Order: sequence, then C-alpha cells, then structure tokens
Amino acid sequence: MAITHARLIALPVVDQDRARDFYVGVLGFTVLADRTMGHVRWLQVAPPGAGTGFLLTVVEQGFTPYGTRGITLESDDLDGDCARLAAAGVEVEGPDEHPWGREAGFSDPDGNAFVLAGPVAGGG
Repeated sequence: MAITHARLIALPVVDQDRARDFYVGVLGFTVLADRTMGHVRWLQVAPPGAGTGFLLTVVEQGFTPYGTRGITLESDDLDGDCARLAAAGVEVEGPDEHPWGREAGFSDPDGNAFVLAGPVAGGG
C-alpha cells in the first residue's frame, strides 16, 4: 500500500460555530479552512503545526459522495491502492474526481468508514 499518512479526521458536530469555539478557544487549535462550497461549510481545524486536520462537519451535509467518513488517508498511488483493496475483497467506491481532488471510499470489516485520497496539489 502507498498510504502515507492520515490527512483528515471528520468529527460530526451539531453546531459548527460552537465546535470551532471549543477547538480554537479551549484546545488552542488553528482554523485551517472555513469556507462554504454550495450548501456545505468546510470547517477544518488542527493543532498548530500538525499534519492531520479535523473537519468539523454537520453529518447531514454529506460533503462527499461517500457520506461523512471519519478518517481521510492520503495515498501516493490511489489507483494502485484501490486495486489492492478490491483484490483483498474490500468494497471500494471510486476513485472519483472532485474539485478538491481524487478520492475513493471504503470501510473496514467493522464498518469504520474511510476516504482514501490522492495527494493534494501543492502539498497540504
């Protein structure tokens, strides 16, 4: 597998502003992104200098075609990793093209959901 790191962990929240205030004001995290794309608000925070961010998402927004997935893993070989997962009997959705990059979805045997994403252009 060519998975390099956990890029993003989606945390379901009821109120994004309240969650932002907690993560930023109480835990000292930094807001990495706070923008609206259509009807979806992308609110991403992280500890200063961290390589993995937290997406504070309202579950009903369903920000990807795979639904709200808990962890986004980054792969240097998305197509190869999808093929390896499928060969191992894992049901893989995608990969699909999106404005933010290429992604696929899958779950582990216990139903924990993941997004497998290609590298972000320009890093990050």
